[in-house]
Amino acid sequence: MRPAVRYAGLGLIAAALIGGVVAWWLHTYERVVEWVDLPRSGEASTNPLFALRIALEHDGRRVRPWRRIDADSMALAPRDSLVYDGDVRSLREADVEALLRWVRGGGHLVVATPAPDAAVDVLQRTRRAGARALPVPLLDAIGVRTLLAPPTCLTLRLPGQPPHTEFCEGRRFDAPDRARLRWGDDAGHGFARVPVGEGMVDVAAELDFLRTGERGNRTSGLADCTHIAMTRQLVARMDRAGTVHLVHASDVMPLWKWLLFEGWRAWVPLALVLLGWLWARTRRLGPEIPTPARERRSLLEHVAASGEHQWRYGDGDRLFEAMREAFLARLRRRDPQAAMLAGEAQVERLAEKLRMPRADIVDALTPPDPRDARSLLARIVLLVRMRNRL
Repeated sequence: MRPAVRYAGLGLIAAALIGGVVAWWLHTYERVVEWVDLPRSGEASTNPLFALRIALEHDGRRVRPWRRIDADSMALAPRDSLVYDGDVRSLREADVEALLRWVRGGGHLVVATPAPDAAVDVLQRTRRAGARALPVPLLDAIGVRTLLAPPTCLTLRLPGQPPHTEFCEGRRFDAPDRARLRWGDDAGHGFARVPVGEGMVDVAAELDFLRTGERGNRTSGLADCTHIAMTRQLVARMDRAGTVHLVHASDVMPLWKWLLFEGWRAWVPLALVLLGWLWARTRRLGPEIPTPARERRSLLEHVAASGEHQWRYGDGDRLFEAMREAFLARLRRRDPQAAMLAGEAQVERLAEKLRMPRADIVDALTPPDPRDARSLLARIVLLVRMRNRL
């Protein structure tokens, strides 16, 4: 078979394999579009009224967000509306009076009762026996009594919608008789619209229906159909000629709590590094050394002190003579014949026996100059070595 024909056949086989793979891929796989909720960032992650703000702006209304109530900076006008998402008990007395004057002049205020707190309820009942209401200056001024009873759900039936439970985590209240719109039952009201002068105050057990729904939960906040209907009824009362002020009073976490719960990724490794450095720098104690015998220790100390004393006062020749006599005494015990020899004969015998140079043996047996400390030390070392080799 010619090479060109063989290569053409291989090419056709490869093309058929590639075509088969492509056909299988197109037949078994389908392209779909999937929406993924990304984490919120910026104002959307810190302001729960952000979705309400966007919805009002799309409706053509003027909206101004705030972090706290300041009547002087906000410059509230008679046709303005204000939604306060915070604890009304935290408002200063001056702010309460300013808000009431603004509402009486034609403003529209939306607030919620304080969130339930078991400790606060017990304290109020302890201070005033038989108390049923929680003192809230702003709400008390318009005739709304905040109840100390535990929260209960309120069933709402809106036209075209199935029954819906709301205000399950809010504190109920008693609305005055002059309220134009009231939602409630035997446990108290969950929502009421109270006229004050020329203005209006909308009081709710909680404002969760105005807040942005949690990511991944599309049935909470403004994502719920019933909540949208409730928000529309609330916004319909707001004057389009005015400005809607959205106030979210966020509580800033203390620095120590933030460092404890959010900054542990930084301080835990640093603490481990610090502990490791302290462990590396710590003094370590070895095994306990047994105490030497007192008699032997005393003898050694006495001998060392005696030698240092003689060396210090120029009696080094006595140390040499003592070491020389110790060597000769052992020589007489180990090799009496070598001890009886003298002169060159003894040196030759010791050099052969100790396997040391003759010059070293002659230097070791010759008394040095007492003033030459280096020579004296060297000869004492030679005598110790000769003594150990016997």
